[in-house]
Amino acid sequence: MAKVKKLRSKKGAERTVNGIIYAVLVVISIIWIIPFIILFIQSLRGEPGGATSYFFPKQWTFNNYIKLFTQTKFPIWYGNTLLVSVVVTVVQTTIVLMTSYALSRLRFKMRKPLMNLILILGMFPGFLSMTAIYFILKEIGLTQSLFGLMLVYTASSAMMYYISKGFFDTIPKSLDEAARIDGANRHTVFFKIILPLAKPIIIYTVLTAFTAPWGEYMFSSFLMLGDPDKFTVAVGMKEWLTATMLGEWFTTFCAAAVVVSIPITALFIWLQRYYVEGVTGGAVKG
Repeated sequence: MAKVKKLRSKKGAERTVNGIIYAVLVVISIIWIIPFIILFIQSLRGEPGGATSYFFPKQWTFNNYIKLFTQTKFPIWYGNTLLVSVVVTVVQTTIVLMTSYALSRLRFKMRKPLMNLILILGMFPGFLSMTAIYFILKEIGLTQSLFGLMLVYTASSAMMYYISKGFFDTIPKSLDEAARIDGANRHTVFFKIILPLAKPIIIYTVLTAFTAPWGEYMFSSFLMLGDPDKFTVAVGMKEWLTATMLGEWFTTFCAAAVVVSIPITALFIWLQRYYVEGVTGGAVKG
């Protein structure tokens, strides 16, 4: 009986702790989602101007969304951003996965020093090289060019190997060895055997590769300054927040922010299970 009471007491304590944890998570979720609710409500406000002294609009309208697609260059900016993000996602995912697999499976001289060097270089923020990158691209005629922007985003792709490498380390090497004994080369082993088992880390890499250029502002504004037709959504929308344009374009900016957030939100909701598996599976010592 004593053991039964002790077990029940332990289960009761666990339920209490879990209840507190869930309550805290619910509160955090509500706090986190409030800005998005405010943004959506402001995108439906019919009254012009920036900040207001009231929360709910006095006049509800979809005109801000209509204005966004008919009176601005937002569709062009959106297309530019989508093109850059998709190309960067494909190239960066390919490079990251190949680099990670090579560092996980191959053993060669200077392997660990190379990995350590990449990690150290990754500690320095990218904007430190902005001026040098700009002048290099200017010399080869790739400023105000979406292709130049893609080069900037993909140039350091291999430096993001560490999470993917950790995941590949969890896949038994015996699979590679068995396939090599059967006559498969490295290419076949990687694409036919390892990648089908690495779906979570592929999804994780795709999501991180897509979200980075989708909302990036610093490099894109630096390279595309002066050519509105080459702006990404982040650069174009920033123009609406200047002191002279804020009053007229604030509600349109909110509508644009809602539209921009839809692809990222949909991707994370659809693929969140694989994203979590990729992060946890790659967070091992390799």
